[in-house]
Amino acid sequence: MSRTSEPKLISGNANMPLAKAIARRMSLHRGVNVGLVETRVERFNDGEIFVEVFENVRGEDMFIIQSTSNPANDNLMELLIMADALRRSSAARVTAVLPYFGYARQDRRTKARTPITAKMVANMLVGTGIERVLTMDLHAAQIQGFFDIPVDNLYASPVFALDIKHAFKDRMDELMVVSPDVGGVARARELAKRINSPLAIVDKRREKPGEIAEMTVIGDVTGKTCLIVDDICDTAGTLCKAAEVLIENGAKEVHSYITHGVMSGPAVERVTNSVMKSLVITDSIAPTAEIKKAENIRVVPTAPIFAQAILNIWNGTSVSSLFEADTLGPIYDGMYDAE
Repeated sequence: MSRTSEPKLISGNANMPLAKAIARRMSLHRGVNVGLVETRVERFNDGEIFVEVFENVRGEDMFIIQSTSNPANDNLMELLIMADALRRSSAARVTAVLPYFGYARQDRRTKARTPITAKMVANMLVGTGIERVLTMDLHAAQIQGFFDIPVDNLYASPVFALDIKHAFKDRMDELMVVSPDVGGVARARELAKRINSPLAIVDKRREKPGEIAEMTVIGDVTGKTCLIVDDICDTAGTLCKAAEVLIENGAKEVHSYITHGVMSGPAVERVTNSVMKSLVITDSIAPTAEIKKAENIRVVPTAPIFAQAILNIWNGTSVSSLFEADTLGPIYDGMYDAE
């Protein structure tokens, strides 16, 4: 496929601030203005979504930036309709940039007569003519296999590692990374390896979804500054309970690093009133005004890593190079120390 002069970005309504930040970063890297393609996305009175693209996209390499976060169904339909509009306008290639991939928690059949919705969404994306997907911290790595097209899954752990080395530079030897459940051990181990810290696990048992019956700490957290690592914080019930259990088991402080701040229902209030010193999330989902006001919630930007990943895809160069601190440090413009 012949490469066009510049990659073209287009965004739905899910996370416009992030889309604009990615465009600014790409403009900085390219030395030319990379703006968002002018688009009209509106709804008819019955809720149907209508999309109109105001610029010529024939033969262009298009990147749709759209998290399928709350309202998940509306944002997913926006993405599909935008992809259809671009394909029918003769775009050369359409890449879906999903900072947050919704429905990822339904990645397997947990009991009889339940769907695998993540696979269904993958089929819908491919069926619309999307040729590549770029996302961050999929809930389960095997979701990449649900697609018959390339899927680049970025990781937040290198960004978190830079932040941790900056925020805890005087007490790195006190840190202990904690997985809030057995299923997240691989993710926590990856971060622990990057910051050279030990690993503990909080084993939880659920009576039913949303309710925790019992929690047990596996590992000695006495006197440690614990960093809970996970991919999604929804209602924050599990997270706040895990923080309490760690303090009860002798932890000195508890901080949390969560990629996707879904933060639904009472989440912000729970975090604000919890024993956690801080919760760090990314802007993969647009933070609400309530999140921005919370004193112990901090948001780290993902625009630098997404902008570079888009440029690497457009250039046909390695995306996995962004997993290394040596590559990522300069991209974050000295915001964090890369050592």
